[in-house]
Amino acid sequence: METSTLTERRKAATERDIAAAAAALFAEQSVAGVTAEQIAVRAGVSVRTFYRYFARKEDAVAPILSFGARRWQEAFAQVGERSLREQVPAVIRAQLAEGSSAEGDPSLGDGLELETMLGVLRGLDDDTAMRDVWLRVNDDSERRLREILQECGVTVWESRLIAAVGTAAIRVGLEQWAADPEGPRPAVRAVDAFQVMSQGLRGLD
Repeated sequence: METSTLTERRKAATERDIAAAAAALFAEQSVAGVTAEQIAVRAGVSVRTFYRYFARKEDAVAPILSFGARRWQEAFAQVGERSLREQVPAVIRAQLAEGSSAEGDPSLGDGLELETMLGVLRGLDDDTAMRDVWLRVNDDSERRLREILQECGVTVWESRLIAAVGTAAIRVGLEQWAADPEGPRPAVRAVDAFQVMSQGLRGLD
C-alpha cells in the first residue's frame, strides 16, 4: 500500500511539473510556438514520459486549469443554503482575487501567475486544441457544480441554470481579461458577467 501511494505521489508530482512547464512556456512564447519536446526539457523529463501523461501539448495545462476549477467548486460547496445571489459573486471575487506568488509577482487566487494565465488564455482563439482543453475543464466544473447545488436542495432544473451561469461568468471574465488585460481585472469582469446573466434567474434567493 505504501509503495503504491508513493508511486501515485511521484506520478502526481511529475504531472504537476509538466503542467507548470507547459504553462510557463506558453506564456513566454505562445501556444503555437511551443513543442512537446520543449515542455519535456523544461520539466526535466523525456519526451516519452511526456506522452505517457498527455496526448497533446495543449493537454499539459489541464491539471493547472482543473486545480483552479476544483477550488471554485470547493468554495461553492461552502455556500450552503445562504442566498446564492449574494454568495456567488463573493465566491467569484475570492477565487479570482489577486495575491502574490512566492516570488512576489501578482497571481490569481490559485497561485497561478497572471502573466502565465494570460499566455495560456491568449492561445484559445488560435489553437482549437487549447480551446478544447479549456472548454472541457469548464464543462467538467459545471457538471460538478450541478451536483453540489442539488446536494444543497436546489432543484435539478435550477441547478443546471445556476451552474451554467456561474461557470460561464468566470470563463467569460477570464477570456475578456486575456483579450484586454489593461481593462478591469478578472474578478470584476466575472462578477459583472454573472450579474448580467443571472437577472431573472430563479433559485438564487
